[in-house]
Parts: sequence; structure tokens; C-alpha cells
Amino acid sequence: MANFAKSHVPQFSMDVYQNEYLPEGGREVNAIVTVTATGGGTIGSAAAPVYAHGRGPSAAVAITVDCSGSMDYPPTKMRGARDATAAAIDALRDGTHFAVIGGTHVAQEVYPGGGRLAVADRTTREQAKRALRKLTAGGGTAIGTWLRLADRLLSSADVTIRHGILLTDGRNEHESPEDLRATLQACAGRFTCDARGVGTDWEVKEVTGIASALLGTADIVADPAGLAADFTRMMETAMGKEVADVALRVWTPLGTTIRYVKQVAPTVEDLTARRTEAGPRAGDYPTGSWGDESRDYHLCVEVPAAGIGQEMLAARVSLVVPQPDRSVQNLGPQGLVRAVWTDDMTASTSINPQVAHYTGQAELAQAIQQGLDLRKAGDFDGATAKLGRAVQLAGASGNADTAKLLAKVVDVVDAATGTVRLKTKVAEADEMTLETRSTKTVRVKK
Repeated sequence: MANFAKSHVPQFSMDVYQNEYLPEGGREVNAIVTVTATGGGTIGSAAAPVYAHGRGPSAAVAITVDCSGSMDYPPTKMRGARDATAAAIDALRDGTHFAVIGGTHVAQEVYPGGGRLAVADRTTREQAKRALRKLTAGGGTAIGTWLRLADRLLSSADVTIRHGILLTDGRNEHESPEDLRATLQACAGRFTCDARGVGTDWEVKEVTGIASALLGTADIVADPAGLAADFTRMMETAMGKEVADVALRVWTPLGTTIRYVKQVAPTVEDLTARRTEAGPRAGDYPTGSWGDESRDYHLCVEVPAAGIGQEMLAARVSLVVPQPDRSVQNLGPQGLVRAVWTDDMTASTSINPQVAHYTGQAELAQAIQQGLDLRKAGDFDGATAKLGRAVQLAGASGNADTAKLLAKVVDVVDAATGTVRLKTKVAEADEMTLETRSTKTVRVKK
């Protein structure tokens, strides 16, 4: 649970974008809630946080490196993993608790050992980097055991932020999918975790599933030479986090049903099923750790039908952080979602630009995933239709990065109409990159 001094907490603000007008009998209310955190304890650049009061919030980090036999094929993978872990250790802020784990069909403590965490300073960083020489490839892959060891180590520290970085190059072959699911359920809410796949022999849905369950990021590093830069960025971001366990609390009046709550920027993440009850008609949706950043959430609620001229509060959104004594700290901002029934057809049928944009971004992510699944299953007509729709949506929303990735999998005939042809030969790394990054969104063009 979070345990922090007030000086570490960023200032949170909240903006609600919606069309509150409904036609007679209308029941669905949609709103985009933008949450922004600024200030906190940091001054200077995000790349190397400098804290106004001299130190950052207390943090613990576990870096887990796949050491299965396949990491030796080619040898650049293991070398890249050692270099990347060393780079991440260099990016640790003084005073951060940390450990390095080697993962095979079992989990091994590489540094410091003895079920402990080290505290980052010049000496322990050098010791940890020397210990990386022990990382050699051999054995199988059981990712759940790695995560359980990370959880045990991270939970031994009385800190604000608990974070994991996990690197794998293969499929989770020495553990059942049920075992991994049970581990992710056990670890959810206890620490956040960024997951990376190196090379092209790993399973995208496994790596993205780990990151999703543990509210971290997922990505592909197809070339091991790119690992060190990626690990440095991940660690710098982790060091910039200032408050953990932030939850979006949504209250709705009697008779109102929440259809879904989704994060829609910077990535699409459905939070609906992660609700925990928080008193009468209120529920908390986890958002993980925050530094200086901004995220968007799509809230869809069903309200009771009402007559022309009536209005109601459809939902109230706030931000809370659990405290050690089981109370919560309210972080201040509050967003109100309203419903107003009108006979003005122009007002009730116009779609708010933010809502329209993110509805399209969510459809874009789904179209890519469905298209790639159909392509793998040999349904090339279905794949062409879905990926064509994805090209159309990416173009319309200005999602240039996703459009570029799509162009490596399909030949675009006409982006505006979504007319495409599947490429006969696609590099595995290009297909996996598209799938891994399919949920990345862009914000509404101002």
C-alpha cells in the first residue's frame, strides 16, 4: 500500500469532455475524463528527475532477466540483456531498493541474494553489475515463478513505489497458462511491471497480458542492440513515479449502470472487470503509479430513461489512494458526468469530438488484433477487411505511428476507404511489432 509524504504527491487535475444531451428515451451517456498529474516533488527534466527536497519517493525495483537456453541463440541476446540490466542499474536513483533475478524454469536471486534487496549507491551498483557475469543461458521458462520471487522481494521493503522490469525471449513453456494467470492475479495491485520481448520467438499475448495485469508497458525489442536504451528509458520512467496505487473512483446514482471504464490514452486498457467496491454505488478502478503525466479514460454509463427537460448527475469521478490504515486519501479533483434530456435533435445527436476520437482508437486496436488473428488462422479475406478498416481508422485519427506499422503488413491502395492488399511476405518482427503496439493511441488533434 502507498505510504508517502505529502511533498511527493503531484498536483492532479481532471477535465470531463462529453455531450450531455440525450434524446427522449436516450439512456447511454459517454464521457472522456482526462487526468493530469503535474509538479509533485520534481524539478528539471523527466529524463533525470531532480527532487526539490533532495530525494525522491521511496522505491523498490526488481529486474528480471530471462536466462533460458534460447537466450544463447544468438549470443547477442544474452550480451544485450546483461548490458541492458547494467544500464538500468546505472539509472537507479540513490536510495532505491533493488534486486536482479535470473529466470529459467526456476527463479534465482542474482543480486544481492539471501531474500534481500540492496540499496542503490555507487558500491552496490558496481557489485550488481559484477554479479551480472553470473547470467548464463540454460534451462526452461516459467515466468510465474519469476514474478512470485519479484513479489516476495519487493514486498520486503517499506516503500511507496514497487516496480518490476521483465525481459523474455521465449514462450512460457514450463508452466501452464492457468499457473501464470493465478500468479498475475496474486501480484496485481502489489507492484507494477513493464514487460519486454526480445527477438521474435516469444508470445505477444503473454507479454502484453503480463504488462496489462500489472499496469505496466509492453513492447518488442526485435534487435538485442536496442535493449540498453529501452531499459534506461523504462528505469528513468520508473524513477519519475511519485505516487502508487492511484484509483479512479466512480460513483453513480441509483438506477444507473456502468457499462465500461477504459483507459484510452496513452494506450487502450479495459478496466471494467477490475472494479473493487468502495461503498454505496461507488467502485474503484486501478490506474497504477503516476509521475508527471496525463491519461484519458472513457466512461460509459446507462441511466434511467427520463422526459424532456429533465437532467441528472450520471456519475461522479474522483481519485483516491489507499493508506496503510485502510482509509483512503482523496487526491482532490472531481469530474461530473451529466445527462440532460432535450427535444433539440441537433444537440442530442452531435458526438463529442473526444468521445468520437477514442471510440475510433479503441476500434482501431481491436481491428488490428482481429485482423492479425484472422491472418494467422488463414482467413485472408477476413484479415484484409479488418486490417483495411484499421488503415482507415489510423488515417482518420492521425495515428501516424500505427499507420506506418500497418504499411509493413499490408499494401495500402486507398487509406481513406480502407482498401488494402495483404503482403505475401511479412517479416515476423514487423507483424509482432504491430500486434504489440496495437493498443497505443494518439490524442485528439487540437
